Amino acid sequence: MNHNPTEVAQLQPDYLGFIFWEPSSRYFSGAMPELPNSIKKVGVFVDAPLDEVLAKVDYYQLDAVQLHGNESAEYCKSLRHPELVSGSHTSEMLNQVQHDELDIIKVFSIKDDFDFDVLKDYEEVCDYFLFDTKGKLPGGNGYTFDWSVLEKYPSDKPYFLSGGIGLDSKEELKTFIESPTSKHCHAIDVNSKFEIEPGLKNIEHLKTLKALL
Repeated sequence: MNHNPTEVAQLQPDYLGFIFWEPSSRYFSGAMPELPNSIKKVGVFVDAPLDEVLAKVDYYQLDAVQLHGNESAEYCKSLRHPELVSGSHTSEMLNQVQHDELDIIKVFSIKDDFDFDVLKDYEEVCDYFLFDTKGKLPGGNGYTFDWSVLEKYPSDKPYFLSGGIGLDSKEELKTFIESPTSKHCHAIDVNSKFEIEPGLKNIEHLKTLKALL
């Protein structure tokens, strides 16, 4: 797999994601590159066992986890407080994993509409929500959902906007950013539309996006 996170890091994004879901064509393994402390390293997981996530957080010194599966609110709480989970491995990791400082980003997929009531159980156990497009894969499907759905967003919790965002949607993105709907939008998450191939980003296109934002 050909990744270029060091080049992307030179653009000083707030976050840089590393996918730890093995079926993904963007699956990351190997050594973590040297990155500025200003960039938060995000591990992306899909219904992974708690021990596995904690091990990756420790090994790669991750600053955040992005949960793309059907993880429950209880699961998110366990990531924040693994000492409350009975098990042989989680307790051994407590001295290594700075779980209190770990940002937890829970992903919710949207197609045509969304029941925002499902967010209630996650309010106290997540730091951010992320809204992505519902598709065949847990993420990286390459197309957008109707952002007007977010006009009904009932929470004060900051969220990430994701789902097929590319330069072809720059006018819509600019309009969204300037609208009241984006009040709680914390970050724009981009992926497949900025790739030369899975895992390899087009730096010039990212530069263009950064200038827009």
